[in-house]
Amino acid sequence: MNNSVGNTGRVLWAGLRALLVLTVICGVLYPLAVTGIAQVAFPGRANGSEVKDVSGRVVGSELIGQTYNLPLKSGEEAPAPDLKWFQPRPSNGLGTNSVNTQYKLILSGATNRSGDNADLITWVKDAKAAVVEDNSVPGYTVKPSDVPADAVTSSGSGLDPHISPDYAKIQVHRVAEKNHLTVAQVDELVADHTDGRILGFIGEPRVNVLELNIALRELIQG
Repeated sequence: MNNSVGNTGRVLWAGLRALLVLTVICGVLYPLAVTGIAQVAFPGRANGSEVKDVSGRVVGSELIGQTYNLPLKSGEEAPAPDLKWFQPRPSNGLGTNSVNTQYKLILSGATNRSGDNADLITWVKDAKAAVVEDNSVPGYTVKPSDVPADAVTSSGSGLDPHISPDYAKIQVHRVAEKNHLTVAQVDELVADHTDGRILGFIGEPRVNVLELNIALRELIQG
């Protein structure tokens, strides 16, 4: 009986020691080592790929899309887009979040609608009509055939911070008119903030909307 109790005690004590050692190694030392290496080797990415404006204020992350809307008016179900800024991809199907109030669309996910879903078809048609209407200004008319897919559909995550150069270009005339700039000025801005394919062959050319709008603000303010 005593041997049985003693053996049980030794096994329990060995298990407790293993738990304590593994807790220190895996729960303290390893996270500290990884955090330290990340802060030294990749400080920007380790801290959320923050984007700062000219004043040094953090205004977002280059990995998370933001919306640019006017204040919600009485009777409106959704705020209207602020057309002085470049607009991101739609984020249909995402809910709101009560924890992080800075980003209202932080619930990441796709709409999960099939290509023949009636709701999705309606969203795409409405989005295309809105893109045509919003971006057609005197002397420049957007044709429905000019509207790229990313202008009317959300990404798989719903948080895509990028748009295609084609979508950015059809917004140029509207942004120029709203901000009293020349088309050439805004066109150059888009060209300067268009990133090519990674390593020359991976992915597609893209424009980060947040970084583009920060540059636009700087241009407006002179």
